Amino acid sequence: MSTERARPRRAHTGDGLFILGLVGRAGSGKSTVARAIAADGGAVIDADRLGHEVTLHDPEVRAALSAEYGADVYGPDGSLDRRRVAARVFSDPAARARLDALVHPRIMERAWEAMNQLRLAGHRGVVVLDAALLLAWGMERSCDAVLAVTAPESEQVARLMRSRGWSEAEARAVLAVQRPNEAFAEAADLTLANDGNVAELERAARAAVVRLMAERRAALRIA
Repeated sequence: MSTERARPRRAHTGDGLFILGLVGRAGSGKSTVARAIAADGGAVIDADRLGHEVTLHDPEVRAALSAEYGADVYGPDGSLDRRRVAARVFSDPAARARLDALVHPRIMERAWEAMNQLRLAGHRGVVVLDAALLLAWGMERSCDAVLAVTAPESEQVARLMRSRGWSEAEARAVLAVQRPNEAFAEAADLTLANDGNVAELERAARAAVVRLMAERRAALRIA
């Protein structure tokens, strides 16, 4: 169920953290993997959740999105009409680039803030950085290891339709602008192939963490 790839990672800092980058396409099963690791005491930094916080609470982002998509893109309860934004950005590359330039630096900043807060709080052990765009942002170089999760596209589409209430067309539009499974696997130290068996994926995730931590310790001793 796994394939190994060796890649350069962050320099040893002795901070007691094992930063695990978690990557894969939407609907691949990353959330299942993150939950399994969290259940064993790992901390999880979810870039998608941070993105929601940015679009909801950052005044500059709210102003920019309101100017581009209309003041009513935020509802009376303050929530963002994400389907309206998605429909635009997945059909208009320029709009997507503007959104990325606006939101992504703020997500990265919050992710590193969260990491520093964990250090200050005395957390030791695994910190999962769950970010589909981790490779695009170059954040894999700041990880101890990168774990990829892959699944057949048909399964990814089905999961997105179930979990997010998207239509098949919406799910395929999201996947069309993401890296293919092979690109995530190539950049990762280890890849989990999700065949839909949740219990097996959870077991594989736990085994992957043990293996990657052991390999990282061995690499540091050699270095």
